[in-house]
Amino acid sequence: MTTTSSTLAQLTHAVKIAESIAALEAELAAIFGNHSAPTVKASAPSPVKGKRKISTAHRAKLAAAAKARWAKIKGMKAKAEAPVKSKAEAPVKKKRTISPEARAKMAAAAKARWAAVKKM
Repeated sequence: MTTTSSTLAQLTHAVKIAESIAALEAELAAIFGNHSAPTVKASAPSPVKGKRKISTAHRAKLAAAAKARWAKIKGMKAKAEAPVKSKAEAPVKKKRTISPEARAKMAAAAKARWAAVKKM
């Protein structure tokens, strides 16, 4: 059987198959409410994208804009600061510490809360 020379019987058979396919598609459309049958996409999974990084200059620009918004809300005049070029050049803030008395008071309060919870 070659594809170039088709007999009348082969053509008739092909038409019957096409009609049966059309009838089955119509039946499927009736079942799914005139929508085509759900198809499964065979696509490759999308590649995992890396995390976007903001430059330090842009980060400083965003921080300055946020400070300006807060200053406007609070009714103060916004400070015009030069953007910091790198973390090494940024001023170092002194780390705040809690006094031993305050730390002991917080620990006692936490122990009291946990004792109350365990008592229930």
